Amino acid sequence: MKISILAIGRTDEDAIKTLIDKYSKRLGRFCQFEFKTVADVNRKQPVEQQKKKEAEIFLRHIKKNQHIILLDEKGKMFSSIEFSNWIAKKGVQSESSLIFLIGGPYGFDNSIYQLNHEKVALSKMTFSHQMVRPFIIEQIYRAFSIINRLPYHHH
Repeated sequence: MKISILAIGRTDEDAIKTLIDKYSKRLGRFCQFEFKTVADVNRKQPVEQQKKKEAEIFLRHIKKNQHIILLDEKGKMFSSIEFSNWIAKKGVQSESSLIFLIGGPYGFDNSIYQLNHEKVALSKMTFSHQMVRPFIIEQIYRAFSIINRLPYHHH
């Protein structure tokens, strides 16, 4: 299984970069994992233009065979065990290439909502698009540790 995360804008906090690197390396034993950031858009333009530019960037990086999952506040919420079951099911269904999209601070353009396959929410709370990065990577790692019955996740 290949899992990619594509995020708009560079990670600017060293602590966040450290966590992303830590869990990216750990994930390497379970799947082909890639975390990629793409250049941010001009934040001085109107919000709708920002979202449209972000959509154009996303579309250049998404491959046809990828199953698209938007990290979105209106998405499906899972417990960690439910999320691990969801990940395992994706592998069994031969959806061998998942891509999680992390949009900018204003969410996604309608063109991205129209092409997504699923939406996942990490919480009812709102997190910065910077903080979401280590949270989702850690949860993907936790899912694989649950699937593989490793002691990382304690019930």
